[in-house]
Amino acid sequence: MHGSLLPRYRGRAPVNWAVIKGERETGATLHYMVEKPDAGDIVAQQAVPILPEDSAFDVFGKVTLAAELTMDRSLPPLLAGTAPRVPQDLARGSYFGGRKPDDGLIDWRSSAADIHNLVRGVAPPYPGAFCIAAGKRVRVLRTVLVNEPPPRVGYPALFCRAGRCYAECGDGRSLRILSLEVDGTMLDERSFQGAGTTAPVPLSTSQPAQR
Repeated sequence: MHGSLLPRYRGRAPVNWAVIKGERETGATLHYMVEKPDAGDIVAQQAVPILPEDSAFDVFGKVTLAAELTMDRSLPPLLAGTAPRVPQDLARGSYFGGRKPDDGLIDWRSSAADIHNLVRGVAPPYPGAFCIAAGKRVRVLRTVLVNEPPPRVGYPALFCRAGRCYAECGDGRSLRILSLEVDGTMLDERSFQGAGTTAPVPLSTSQPAQR
């Protein structure tokens, strides 16, 4: 059983990768084992939606249920020897490797949508997306894309406006940050409400660690 709609997202951490890549759908696939990973004939699949604010943990729960449903309906024909075997067209998908905590490093030159997807894709219980701001390690734990951005800073920066925390990203759009962790201290929107308007804190534009 593999946690994606094969042949897409073959390999490791398929749920995380699907969220990071901004997919709107994934699922579970029951397939025959062959020497090459996740390349065997497909027995059955069950799709699940990925909502815009779903974290990888949310999606993992959906995929787990999809796997149970797939196995439930597939076990009788498997035992009877009548289960289908549908060859995969491997050209329609690709392999993805495992992920390390350092892969959560945010490149603030990226678009707001890409950063939002990274935050969702590695949010706790996974290690989380992170950056360095004003010399402090910051884990960005939950974000939301805003349709009407606040006044632009003009460069990647973290700032507060009207009791809300925002990060301006490389495409000029802003992410509203709902929760973050600064040097081990958790902050949420209640914390931001007392901050008023703050001067922008420049955000690192380092390239993410190699995947």
